Amino acid sequence: MKKTIKQLCGFAIAALMSCLLAVACTPTSNNTTTTTTNSPTTGGNQTAIPIGIAVAQTSNVALLGQEEVTGAKIAETYFNQQGGINGTPIRLVFQDTAGDEAGAINAFNTLISQDKVVGIVGPTLSQQAFSADPIAERAGVPVIAPSNTAKGIPQIGKYISRVSAPVAVVAPNAIEAALKINPQIKKVAVFFAQNDAFSKSETGTFQETVKQKGLELATVQTFQTTDTDFQSQVTNAINIKPDLIIISGLSADGGNLVKQLRELGYKGLIIGGNGLNTSNILPVCKALCDGIIIAQAYSPELKNDVNAAFRKLYTEQNKKEPPQFSAQAFTGVQVFVEALRSLDKKTKLNTLALPQLRTQLNETLLVGKYETPLGDISFTPEGEIVQAKFFVAQIKMEADGNSGKFTFIQ
Repeated sequence: MKKTIKQLCGFAIAALMSCLLAVACTPTSNNTTTTTTNSPTTGGNQTAIPIGIAVAQTSNVALLGQEEVTGAKIAETYFNQQGGINGTPIRLVFQDTAGDEAGAINAFNTLISQDKVVGIVGPTLSQQAFSADPIAERAGVPVIAPSNTAKGIPQIGKYISRVSAPVAVVAPNAIEAALKINPQIKKVAVFFAQNDAFSKSETGTFQETVKQKGLELATVQTFQTTDTDFQSQVTNAINIKPDLIIISGLSADGGNLVKQLRELGYKGLIIGGNGLNTSNILPVCKALCDGIIIAQAYSPELKNDVNAAFRKLYTEQNKKEPPQFSAQAFTGVQVFVEALRSLDKKTKLNTLALPQLRTQLNETLLVGKYETPLGDISFTPEGEIVQAKFFVAQIKMEADGNSGKFTFIQ
């Protein structure tokens, strides 16, 4: 019997050492929080509740994804300071989707199967969502899209919703603003990234709005999000002498396109789509960014308590006004937090198995109403955001040509 006890003690010590080593050696990646995977529902031993953040931290999409990381981290700090989920903290688990479908699929699979998250905020691009969201749908994991505005995102499945208003609602506001600035606009040139699902969806809305306003759609030029040389397309457009140019792309390619348009002599108004809706475009086109018109689903100047808190935290950390992508990522985390709080009051989260928790969380978030940095929002039963107010901003560059800001004009 003594020998057996000594053996058991030896086994226990070995197991303990192994566990300590495993914890000590758990890797963390750049721009991520620790990805330990304790289940949030293991009886009474409830730990921090893991929420997945699957956005682009690398690649040409990182200019947008990094803003989402910032907004999500501010939300984690803010809501944990408020007591988390009725006393239990949340823990964000970040996975890098990079800029393509494969990256998003890998991130979703890891968050669902390895990190055991209760839900996912992501991915950055609509193109990625059409590939990765079905994985979450099959696994019964709720997804909140922070920046997927292409047509058809909520229709992927019952576990898919978004806090990013669809492009068909937001984009026409930019054309209306351009016509107020220059009522003489008649001829329009359109550029769009043909390898990006969102850009293709957005340009469809822009082109339809151009026709509805009685304007002439004089030329449509295509490019790739990886392009850096746009001389051929720019020359083709300038030759038809447009009064307005509309660009649907991402920040790096879009910024370079704006730069080359101005350098080759175009002096008219430019509308940028949602992919250009980031201050990270400013280092790309610098002084030549001045005057770009971009429709917005967010304004730092919106008056409510949560936006005031978010704006304060963001500006303290970053010394500039918060952009839309950060506000939307914050809002995605907020919706999960408030839905988890509501669910926990009805059924303690640590009594639910993870599949049950994910399903009931999805059902709860869809019927909630939320006061967010985007304003008051809710969801349709299908998962589409219901948002009342939108804005239009125009980039105003400083005299040095290196710094600027989004000035709201509507």
